[in-house]
Amino acid sequence: MISFRQIFKYLWFFIRPYRLAFFSLFFLVTLRIFFSFLLIPYGYKGIVDVLSLNNIDIATRSNLAFLFVIPMAVGFLSSAMSNRYREFITIRFVSNVVKNIYDFSFVKLSNHSYKFYSDNFTGSLVTKVKRLVRSFEIINDIVIKTFWFITILITSATVVLYFQSKILAMYLIIWSFLYAFFVLLFVRQKIKLDVQEAAADSRITGVLADSITNILNIKIFSAFKKELIYFQEFSTLLKNRIYAAARFTMLRSTFQGLFMIFFQIFILYTMINLWQAGKITIGVFVLTYVYIFSILERIWDLSEDTTKFMKAVTDIKEVIDIFEAEVEVKDIKNPEQCRIQNGVIEFSNTFFGYIEDNILFENFNLKIKQGEKIGLVGHSGSGKSTITKLLLRFINIDSGEILIDGQNIARIKQDDLRNTISYVPQESILFHRSIRENIGYAKNNATETEIIAAAQKAHADEFIRKLPKGYDTLVGERGIKLSGGERQRVAIARAMLKNAPILMLDEATSSLDSISETYIQEAFNELMKGKTTIVIAHRLSTIQKMDRIIVLNQGRIVESGTHQELLTKKGFYAELWEHQTGGFLE
Repeated sequence: MISFRQIFKYLWFFIRPYRLAFFSLFFLVTLRIFFSFLLIPYGYKGIVDVLSLNNIDIATRSNLAFLFVIPMAVGFLSSAMSNRYREFITIRFVSNVVKNIYDFSFVKLSNHSYKFYSDNFTGSLVTKVKRLVRSFEIINDIVIKTFWFITILITSATVVLYFQSKILAMYLIIWSFLYAFFVLLFVRQKIKLDVQEAAADSRITGVLADSITNILNIKIFSAFKKELIYFQEFSTLLKNRIYAAARFTMLRSTFQGLFMIFFQIFILYTMINLWQAGKITIGVFVLTYVYIFSILERIWDLSEDTTKFMKAVTDIKEVIDIFEAEVEVKDIKNPEQCRIQNGVIEFSNTFFGYIEDNILFENFNLKIKQGEKIGLVGHSGSGKSTITKLLLRFINIDSGEILIDGQNIARIKQDDLRNTISYVPQESILFHRSIRENIGYAKNNATETEIIAAAQKAHADEFIRKLPKGYDTLVGERGIKLSGGERQRVAIARAMLKNAPILMLDEATSSLDSISETYIQEAFNELMKGKTTIVIAHRLSTIQKMDRIIVLNQGRIVESGTHQELLTKKGFYAELWEHQTGGFLE
């Protein structure tokens, strides 16, 4: 269900800072109509009426006719100037509002939680925001240049004709209302088809983005034909919906054309009869025909523009649904000042489940001391990565508390919390920017010296300096121009530069060769000094020197101790150690 009130509330929010320019556009359009479509045609009427007089000589008629040329010349000049000025204001106005829309959309999308992006295609989200911008431009153009223009034109023409011939004015207003009525009937049906087309278009955009993102998998598994068949299901659906909408448009245009032809024949027949009866002059005949021609020329696009208007409204609704969606993880209204300095972490009676009635952590308790180095191990699904997501507040716990330095992390701003944590995920994703910018992203106004020092500690400086552009090298989308190990070293350098009291590593050396891993482990040993560290380990050899190893199984802590203590127990951890192949957890 489309809520026009809600949609125009958002549009007005974008327009409001530039409302003076917005209303100026309506005024300038009105001026142009007055000069171009009222004053100038009325001048032609005067000339025709004077020239058609037979009771005065030709010279006098010529002089009288010339008197109408002066206001017409003013009309031509004023119309041109008002139109150029309108175009200038439109450019400034639209560009400002477009920037406003993009900025607002960026903030709104960024506020959504980790789960939101897991449930939505990135390509589809980007497309919807672009549609919002395009829809604003369409609506602004149609409202001013079609709806407002036609309304003022018909109203003004009717008023002028009323003083020349009441019956012609009456016929014009009746026909205009009938035409508008039929347009609305067609638009109501067309909008249903446009909604279906927009949904199919959004879906195919998402599928296309997903396929391109996974192009490597498609090639590895020789799955081109399978993906093509899958993609063609959506392209065929889009084709059918485009065809249905276009076919309806053709039927509408046919009816619209016939309706206009009959009106022109009718109004021409009426004017001839009125002239023969001496009720209108030749000048009124010309004036009426000019008005009718001008109105028909403009009103022909009314149905199409109304359909475009409704389609734009539908596209906006898709984005507003995202804007209005509940943000799952948000800051409280009056957050506390962040007091995290030492990095003492405590999970207290924590409950959490990704799916309702399927609890992962039930009455979960864990305390990590300041500066303690913890390793988390366990099979997939045991809750290792979930612990990091909860600590970073990518997701919220269902009940209980997570405390850092005795402060409930739900009571402080998410940005303040994350500023105290350095996190290196297993798959490091970089911005399509330079290596310098990617490393420096961890610290505002980082100096060149600090960036290079962090890269050297992460053993990234060696490969960076071998690149043609060094630290100015663009890494490509998601860092695709770098190898997996190189991306990981850049991400590690970024974490080193951040220098937060808490460090979390999700198997951060998994993409490195054995030599690089040795260097990185040395850097990590230095980095971990004085920091509370959590390491998620798939390769158990990387956590042998941890102060404590936490063994998880289905969201429960089943063992805890040093590497040697856990091996001596011959329990769950020892079994995992024995079942490793090539150093990795199976």
